[in-house]
Amino acid sequence: MTNGPWAALTSGRMMDHTPELDRRKGGDPMATRAVVDDFLAQRHLALVGASRNPKAFSSTVARELRGHGYTVDAVNPAADEIDGQRCFRSVTDLPSEVGGAIIMVSADRAADAVQACIDRGIPRIWLHRGVGPSSVSDAAVDLCRRRRVPVVDGECPLMFVEPAGAVHRIHRFERKLTGRLPT
Repeated sequence: MTNGPWAALTSGRMMDHTPELDRRKGGDPMATRAVVDDFLAQRHLALVGASRNPKAFSSTVARELRGHGYTVDAVNPAADEIDGQRCFRSVTDLPSEVGGAIIMVSADRAADAVQACIDRGIPRIWLHRGVGPSSVSDAAVDLCRRRRVPVVDGECPLMFVEPAGAVHRIHRFERKLTGRLPT
């Protein structure tokens, strides 16, 4: 198989690996497993950068997390509803119960999204990286660290929720083998 999410594994390349975003190579530690577990212990999350396209990966993340019992509030400035669920046009409109925000905007917009979440009082940030473009940027990670907001910088939450799907279990195993899985 040479296309799709399996291509990177079968071609010998690490899936979606970009050295400039590998926090361990850059000297900064990646998020620890404790930070990942604390984030996922929050049952009410926001997804900033939700897409109206049901085939977009952000839609998959929202559906999967809801299927695992999470309340996921989508944020998209151009939508009132996504996938039959209420959508918030701004981070400032989110309910106060939100315990963490998954950022799924482009890396060049991630710091602004993080700032909006911090201003809103959201206490945990997850900068998504998976299939497709990453939301990780040095500016977004540095902002979280300066403001002492726990951040997961460059993982997919679907690798950590249980039971994880087959592709995410394989991706998690690959990252464990290469030393890039939070411990």
